[in-house]
Amino acid sequence: MRKPELAAAIAEATDLSKEKAAEVVTAFTDQVAKALSEGDSVSLIGFGTFEVRKRAERQGKNPQTGEAITIPEANVPAFKAGKGLKEAVQ
Repeated sequence: MRKPELAAAIAEATDLSKEKAAEVVTAFTDQVAKALSEGDSVSLIGFGTFEVRKRAERQGKNPQTGEAITIPEANVPAFKAGKGLKEAVQ
């Protein structure tokens, strides 16, 4: 499911217009991104938690040359599914 399809499903479920539902989806994703960029996590009880994890520096290889390279540490977004979501998927 892509963003327009998600917006259409939300519009149908909530009696909103597709345009308004698309605005809601965009506002949600923007707020999650903003919170993560500020170092906060976003928890939706029963659904899951969006958080930032630190990936340590590590060694890798350049796929073209095979030369060893150092991949710097980085902050990466992560999602941990909640109990309700895990049960819905099974």
